[in-house]
Amino acid sequence: MKQQRFRMPARWRQHGQSMMEYTVVCAALAVALFMPVPGSDNGAGSRNTVQILLDGFEKAYKRFTHSISLPT
Repeated sequence: MKQQRFRMPARWRQHGQSMMEYTVVCAALAVALFMPVPGSDNGAGSRNTVQILLDGFEKAYKRFTHSISLPT
């Protein structure tokens, strides 16, 4: 007696393909965020994109809180 094999429908295989593509793209973006950016050192060595972004947020927040604390 011949065993019948279960075959996945084509749309399920396509869902698996797109999931793999999203995983690869997200992994590449995560690696790119933590790579050192050349020319971004300010005496403390090279920084990555996340550090540059967080420094920008910190500066903006300091300026915001300073402007709020000024008397009107």
